[in-house]
Amino acid sequence: VLLRVKYELRRHQKAKSTVPKMFQDVVQRHPDKVALIYEATGEQWTFRRLDEYSNAVANFFYQQGFHLGDVIAIFMESRPEFVGLWLGMAKIGIEAALINFNLRLDSLVYCVTASGAKGVVFGGELSAAVSEVNGMLGKNMVKFCSGDYDVAAVPADTRHLDPLLSAASKSPPAPIPAKALDDRLFYIYTSGTTGMPKAAIVVHSRYYRIAAFGYYAYRMRPEDVLYNCLPLYHSAGNIMGVGQCLIHGLTVVIRKKFSASRFWDDCRKYRCTIIQYIGEICRYLLNQPVRDSETQHCVRLAVGNGLRPTIWEDFTKRFQIKQIGEFYGATECNCSIANLDGKVGACGFNSRILPNVYPIRLVKVNEDTMELIRDSRGLCVPCRPGEAGLLVGQINQEDPLRRFDGYVNESATNKKIACNVLRKGDRAYLSGDVLVMDELGYMYFKDRSGDTFRWRGENVSTTEVEGTLSHILNQTDVAVYGVEVPGVEGKAGMAAIADPTAKINPNVLHQALQKVLPPYARPVFLRLLPQVDTT
Repeated sequence: VLLRVKYELRRHQKAKSTVPKMFQDVVQRHPDKVALIYEATGEQWTFRRLDEYSNAVANFFYQQGFHLGDVIAIFMESRPEFVGLWLGMAKIGIEAALINFNLRLDSLVYCVTASGAKGVVFGGELSAAVSEVNGMLGKNMVKFCSGDYDVAAVPADTRHLDPLLSAASKSPPAPIPAKALDDRLFYIYTSGTTGMPKAAIVVHSRYYRIAAFGYYAYRMRPEDVLYNCLPLYHSAGNIMGVGQCLIHGLTVVIRKKFSASRFWDDCRKYRCTIIQYIGEICRYLLNQPVRDSETQHCVRLAVGNGLRPTIWEDFTKRFQIKQIGEFYGATECNCSIANLDGKVGACGFNSRILPNVYPIRLVKVNEDTMELIRDSRGLCVPCRPGEAGLLVGQINQEDPLRRFDGYVNESATNKKIACNVLRKGDRAYLSGDVLVMDELGYMYFKDRSGDTFRWRGENVSTTEVEGTLSHILNQTDVAVYGVEVPGVEGKAGMAAIADPTAKINPNVLHQALQKVLPPYARPVFLRLLPQVDTT
């Protein structure tokens, strides 16, 4: 699989391909095939329609004075227009910043401005969230509203995008200075393991690599129909999912939000053959009452990550899923791995016989501090089978499988790189995740380290939540961390708050948090203490 993906990447490099050019090849092969289906309305977008919409986006924004290398933020719920917007921007070299639609106030402003965005396209459903922060975005931020438009609900200087795109040319945009496969495509935000959300750089080759890795690893086919209820601001939904449409010609069903009760009915209705999951989705489906539709479907493959070993076999047996495609990988990482043969509980595999084919390793760390443990030569110490270690990937910027493009913030990029890891003079990407490898080379996820924990399918930054709580409570000492809840994936947020005089009202605090933190980031538990241990 790795050799096939590497071969295809080399071929695309020689052809000077980019994601829009790859998409153009698919359009030419079958323009009238359905590319995207929007579950909320049943609307079907053919490849021709998606191409023409994205051309209109490209031509309009070019006429508005946006050029190669400019950044525009996209802040909207999942729907076909989301795909057409970033794809159209990419056709003229504009880089989209894909913003989590759950963000509000400071977090929203931070993510928009950190990308260097000159404009923002927001969905009408998020008008209130944008209006709340309008004064914090700066006078020069150009704003466009897509979808339902209420002039009373949006900032005064907002333009309704839909009629403007309808009037724009649907012909291919005029040639511009070309971008290459290793140039920037868009930005996806990741909490990572070092605090505030970071804008991870996704270059064209990375987009292709992630999509192609899934396609070839799990033997997807152009005639497959993929059911995608994951958010499009993350790489799982937008690259592993939508990428199969844009690069390989699959039909992708976009659902705005996961519904456990409608999941299998949707799969039957659209004759889906592939579904995407995160661990929580599998548990929610298992908790549903048994219904006929859960086995009367065409689904043969489930692709995703976080499926717990304790429910893995229950999931495949109850819903009659022939293949689980469990994989591991962060948006920005160079050490993605995949479970190709359905080994229960494994998130991936790497050959112990030919380890240099794909130079990733587990190395020993202090699991409390995540400090690398080094030997007498100053090199990291590789783990033996059964030993927990930090997953690292050797960096080679000339190899599209091993390059690390980092983040918009250079300091954040440098924190994820270590030197002299496997040999003197090398550099490696630090995943921040602790895994265990068995004797055969299968890897198992142990825990997410650093200043984040995972809850409801999202990475929660403890630094961000601590800062928000402390601000609300007039700089009170706060410590936030994740705690395990039996029978539930991830960790629930616990906030330890210094309250020596018992003045804090939990109900008032809860109401305040609803305004400033997305649901997944709000602490589930509170500990009110005389003082918080900060050592």
